[in-house]
Amino acid sequence: MPAPRHPPMEHPRHQYPRETAALEEIAQGCGLVETIKWGKPCYTLNGKNIVLIQRFHQYIALLFFKGALLEDPQQCLHRIGETMQAPRQLRFSNLEEVEQLQPTIRLYIEQAIELEASGAKVPLRKATDYAIPEELQRRLDTEPALQKAFAALTPGRQKGYIFQIAAAKQSATRASRVEKYAPLILAGKGLND
Repeated sequence: MPAPRHPPMEHPRHQYPRETAALEEIAQGCGLVETIKWGKPCYTLNGKNIVLIQRFHQYIALLFFKGALLEDPQQCLHRIGETMQAPRQLRFSNLEEVEQLQPTIRLYIEQAIELEASGAKVPLRKATDYAIPEELQRRLDTEPALQKAFAALTPGRQKGYIFQIAAAKQSATRASRVEKYAPLILAGKGLND
């Protein structure tokens, strides 16, 4: 039984009010329930996140939480950075694009709903699948306490350090990041703790 439709929620002023309203209407028309998560309109089915509306300076996006599993014959979905594994975005710069792609948006949402109902999971890479930057590996090899502390971190915290350190282009910068983060690792904390 589809969820009851609700009028679009009121949102703070932003540059995409008409596009947001159109995307909200499409999502609600697919039986999704609107809530606010992370300060953004999020659409759920039985409490499970399906899509999220994101507004940026250059575009507005409809993020599919399990977008990596969606069939994308029209190649409309965008990957979000190198490290994001599961989500994908449909991006729009104006209302006309939203209206023109409305049938496609509905198909993608319906497909996302079917995936969620089936219990499908996105196969995620583990922290051990990523190469540890040389500068961090050197410290881990020479400092048993740091190695033990790093191994005790959650996989997400390990990946956070690996990505942040590896993002530096120069070895000296990577080494200074290792120096900066070593006390956090020893304390069992992640980058944002």
